[in-house]
Amino acid sequence: MSSCNEMRVEFKSIAQNERMVVAAFITETNPTLEEVSDIKTAVSEAVTNSIIHAYDNREGIIHIKAKTENRLVTIWVTDEGHGIEDIKKAMEPMYTTKANEDRSGLGFSFMEALMDGIEVCSKKNVGTTVKMWKEIGATGHHFN
Repeated sequence: MSSCNEMRVEFKSIAQNERMVVAAFITETNPTLEEVSDIKTAVSEAVTNSIIHAYDNREGIIHIKAKTENRLVTIWVTDEGHGIEDIKKAMEPMYTTKANEDRSGLGFSFMEALMDGIEVCSKKNVGTTVKMWKEIGATGHHFN
């Protein structure tokens, strides 16, 4: 039997609650604590990128869409900010446009390491969408 669920949330570009909202939503997939932590961290990195790079720490809107289908969790984090001129370059480890702000340039690297897959779509002055997905396994210490 196929199980599918979806949620959408939007909030001001302030990193606060995105981790807990996504963690609560994915509990139906019976993830391990490590899987919950990985997904929360990846989402937090995407949201932080939107706040720092898309909106330059100014107010904007961030959209999160999450979908569970059986044991596959897919998450989209979208902003309406500056956009990324060179996605391939931006995804290189240690690359940052904010070196003067003590940014490490590892956000995309963390997302790639923690999730099974990541895709980035961006258009200058329109915004960026980061799509991430992870297949939830059936072993280990489960969240619920």
